[in-house]
Amino acid sequence: MLTLALSKGRIFDDTLPLLQRAGIAVTEDPEASRKLILPTHRPDLRVVLVRASDVPTYVQHGGADFGVVGLDVLLEHSAAWGGGGLYRPLDLGIARCRMSVAARTDFDYPAAVRQGSRIRVATKYVQLARQHFADKGVHVDLIKLYGSMELAPLTGLADAIVDLVSTGSTLKANDLVEVEQIMPISARLIVNPAALKLKRDALRPLIDALAAACAEAAR
Repeated sequence: MLTLALSKGRIFDDTLPLLQRAGIAVTEDPEASRKLILPTHRPDLRVVLVRASDVPTYVQHGGADFGVVGLDVLLEHSAAWGGGGLYRPLDLGIARCRMSVAARTDFDYPAAVRQGSRIRVATKYVQLARQHFADKGVHVDLIKLYGSMELAPLTGLADAIVDLVSTGSTLKANDLVEVEQIMPISARLIVNPAALKLKRDALRPLIDALAAACAEAAR
């Protein structure tokens, strides 16, 4: 039995067409079921639904053989836990967005950075934010949040935020502006190295089929 770890939401929705192109059909709708393990039309393959931030952990520790996760989550996990030796064969090219720094429209971010003053930054990507600002030589106090980052500058909790940005409409609606782009983000396929060795005959064809599906989608 092979186990694929996915998270509900955009990752799941964007992964389904790739799975279908690779000849894999999930036979139950996660929105219409409370099941956390979903069958596919293949008796040797199942899908487990976990939080996005837990996908690398499930794959790293063998709770799943492979999974799909955003680069943001993957890099944050790797920075916190030393990478875990996860095999990363594919950029799936889905769930595209960017990680950026944003601040209030009335906050002079370039001036604060140039002056070398210490700024307060709210984010759930503490490891990535720390590395980004350290590389720039900017002194920051990092505040870890899990909910709506946009509230932090509006309430005075932070001067800026590090978060994912897609269209920028949420920032605009809350009088925030993107002041710096850190990196482009997309979803990656990750594989447990032990599973790739022990279940190679079953797993390798699936990876190759997903690679072909990505190439077809990109054309």
